[in-house]
Amino acid sequence: MKIKLNSVFVDDQDKALTFYTEVLGFVKKHDMPIGNFKWLTVVSPEGPDDIELVLEPNDNPAAKKFQKAIFEQGIPLTAFAVEDIQKEYERMEKLGVVFSMQPTKVGVTTIAIFDDTCGNLIQLYEA
Repeated sequence: MKIKLNSVFVDDQDKALTFYTEVLGFVKKHDMPIGNFKWLTVVSPEGPDDIELVLEPNDNPAAKKFQKAIFEQGIPLTAFAVEDIQKEYERMEKLGVVFSMQPTKVGVTTIAIFDDTCGNLIQLYEA
């Protein structure tokens, strides 16, 4: 059994695609219309055949409530690994990304948390 697909709820798929590709550096893999929405996935350029991230339209009232609640509590929805967190932090900050936590040493890892502009907090970590 392998994890091949994961989702993040987003409030606007087009805005999310721009952020996840132009700011985070992921690559669009699928963009297929499905009714009012799209099957929209991105992948890491470092592992294009690994895990796909679905930019899932947040049209479900329960999902909207969950997304808003964990955002307001400051809880990241998911986490992305980076080789050099300070370098990524500085690169993303220059692009206007808002961080709620600057790179912070936590045990044997360093983490940072940012707003993905689509309703989520995302954690970066360097082990």
